[in-house]
This record gives sequence, structure tokens and C-alpha cells, in this order.
Amino acid sequence: MRNNGTQIMNNKIEVTYSMPSDEALVTFFKRIKSIAVVGLSPKPDRPSHRVAKQMQQFGFDIIPIRPAVKEVLGVKAYASLSELPFEVDLVNVFRASKFVAELTEQCIDKNVSALWLQEGVIDVDSANRACAHNIFTVMDKCIYKEYVRLMK
Repeated sequence: MRNNGTQIMNNKIEVTYSMPSDEALVTFFKRIKSIAVVGLSPKPDRPSHRVAKQMQQFGFDIIPIRPAVKEVLGVKAYASLSELPFEVDLVNVFRASKFVAELTEQCIDKNVSALWLQEGVIDVDSANRACAHNIFTVMDKCIYKEYVRLMK
């Protein structure tokens, strides 16, 4: 279930990012259970908190990734992806685009199968890199809005 286009240029295979189809997103939502939320704020008025809480209420296991916080939404928080002692199905990013390249490398190192960059989080090079490592990648979309649109 790769969401990329493959082009051959100058005898090199180049992977380019393209948004997954609605059908691919539905299949994706049906298979995931755990979501590590990078940048999950403990403040209820923040978008990351509201979105994660809704996804939690839809039945997903939310794992907060936030330094200097012990827990969010009643779940133990981890300072970074590299500190997670278990696998997750998805890494959902609520950080500025400038942090995406490093997070993508951590996803590759941890063999994460899916990466979701929230609305306004855009890094095409990192999305291409993730796709090249067979990581299902969504960029510049709200996971909550897409879930409600396709699954509710």
C-alpha cells in the first residue's frame, strides 16, 4: 500500500510523494490501532490535544511524545520517538515543518509503517524519503477531519 509515484530519470529510480487515495486512507484507518502523537500538548485548548482526544475517543491508543511532560490524556508521555520501548502503527506530527526531517529519520530507524503530518506541516523531501522506505505518508491533512470524513 505505497502512496508514491515512481519515475525513472537518467536510469535512476526516483520516488515522488503523492497523497493517498480515499480508498487507501480507509484501508489505513481500519488497520491502525496505536498513534504516537509528536508534539501532543497537555493544554486542552491546543489543536494537538483536541485531535488526540477525539482519536482516543474513537478507540485509538494515543501515545504522547512530548519532553518535560509525564502524561497527557491519562497516558504516559515519552520525551522522543527514540525512547518508545514498543512499536506504534502511526506517528502523527504536530511540530513545525523544520523538525520533520529528523522525525522522518527516527521513523525509518524504528521501522514505523505510517507517518502523518498534520495541516500546515509540509516537507516534501521528507515525505519522499519516508515513501522511499515504504512508510505510508500523509502530509498537510488533519487526521481527525479525514477520519470523520471517511469513517463516520
